[in-house]
Amino acid sequence: MNSDQRFRDLTDEDRKWLSDQRSRVEQLLDGNPDAQRKYQTSAGKLGTIRAVLEGGIFRADQTFELQGLGIILGDAISAEMGVDWKMVEDQYGTSPCLALKGTSVVLYPQTMISKRVERGETVDVFNLFNWLCSQIDELKAKEC
Repeated sequence: MNSDQRFRDLTDEDRKWLSDQRSRVEQLLDGNPDAQRKYQTSAGKLGTIRAVLEGGIFRADQTFELQGLGIILGDAISAEMGVDWKMVEDQYGTSPCLALKGTSVVLYPQTMISKRVERGETVDVFNLFNWLCSQIDELKAKEC
């Protein structure tokens, strides 16, 4: 953790901004009750991300939408690993992150998908999720 970083809880404005990031993806589920029901679970969120990526729904230059996929990835990680959304402020601005309470474990999922897509990489969101969760487990064990 960089000592120049300041972490804070989400404000209502932050929550709205994160919701706006998710909304473009969630709109794709409109009219599909089965997909909406599945989306309520972590596996369903990951499946939605995979379907969007495999379907090429967003171009590499649609950064806002791709970052929305990262926020949804972060939601799945948060639900499964007990990490909380926070905002971090530093010399570059303010960004959402996932922080594991009582540790220095911090993740920035917002750009994890967009950066890979922009580089032309294929993203296997389930492998990425599983790898991140294993890294969190390892870091938690080291910190305890």
